[in-house]
Amino acid sequence: MARSATVTPADEAEAVAAGGLPGRLHAHVWSNGQLSDFDRLDERFRDAWASEDAIVWVDLESPTAELLAELAQSLELHPLIVEDIAERNQRAKIEATGEVLHIVMFALLYEGELVPAELDIVLGRRFLLTAHPPEFQPTETGHFRRSGVAPFLAKGPDYVLWAVVDGLVDGYFPVFDKLGDEIDELQEDVLGRPSRWLIERLLQVRKDLLTIRHAINPQREIFNQLTNREMVLVKPDRVIYFRDVYDHLIRLTDELDSYREIVGTTLDAYLSTVNNNLSEVMKRLTAATVVLAGVGALAGIFGMSEAGLALDFAEAPGFWVVTVAILVIGGAGLLYFRRIGWL
Repeated sequence: MARSATVTPADEAEAVAAGGLPGRLHAHVWSNGQLSDFDRLDERFRDAWASEDAIVWVDLESPTAELLAELAQSLELHPLIVEDIAERNQRAKIEATGEVLHIVMFALLYEGELVPAELDIVLGRRFLLTAHPPEFQPTETGHFRRSGVAPFLAKGPDYVLWAVVDGLVDGYFPVFDKLGDEIDELQEDVLGRPSRWLIERLLQVRKDLLTIRHAINPQREIFNQLTNREMVLVKPDRVIYFRDVYDHLIRLTDELDSYREIVGTTLDAYLSTVNNNLSEVMKRLTAATVVLAGVGALAGIFGMSEAGLALDFAEAPGFWVVTVAILVIGGAGLLYFRRIGWL
């Protein structure tokens, strides 16, 4: 089942009660060839940010309104951007507001159920801001796990942006692999043992694929703009990196369409199998009804008191004749229906 990864005020209260820290901040500042890390917007951070050559990446986890307001003052963010980040539940998009770009993308997490996690990104001339729920951590994606933050931050905020979005899109592939494996299992179960659980799971997988489509398709436009429009904040030699991410999204979209077609075909096969099974049951019931009706009619007629007089049978031989006739008619009916495959 797809569910939103948006953190509500109730979630924040629960996190506080459990000892968690909503509104966590991780700031990385590259200045004078050195990397400095901060976990709060204190004087040390402001002094580092004040340096003209400073490049900053601020990563927010479940940001609170107070933290966003403080950060907006430090980075001079437009109120509309702050409002969008605070409200969450945005669609995937790219917008230029003033001298910054606001990008919204979705990470996809899959552990038995699909979890879309919204990632807000703000790219400025000297900074990159990311805001996300706890389920997704940009700093734990492939590029940063291997090399750390410093090599990317040293090349500018647009290069950090590429590392973040490339890691996010690369995370789609394991999700697709898991869904592909589940679809293969469902196909086998359809032919082997169709059940009510199977139809429920097929419908859920189809819903998950639709959720993925709604997340991925708009993101293609994001990278289409990053690679085809002149973006002042993206250096020309960085465009090829974003084009590579765009190619990955095209590939994923094609794979997604293939999965949706397979699930649709599997669903049709399931319904066909259920109908065939129902038809077999109806055949058996019809055969049993015909046999029992014939036997019942014979027993009913010759069970009447007038039957013996009509056939001029004595009681004992008449009983056995009728009994044999019932067995013969019943057996003949069973053999006939078995021969035509109804039993």
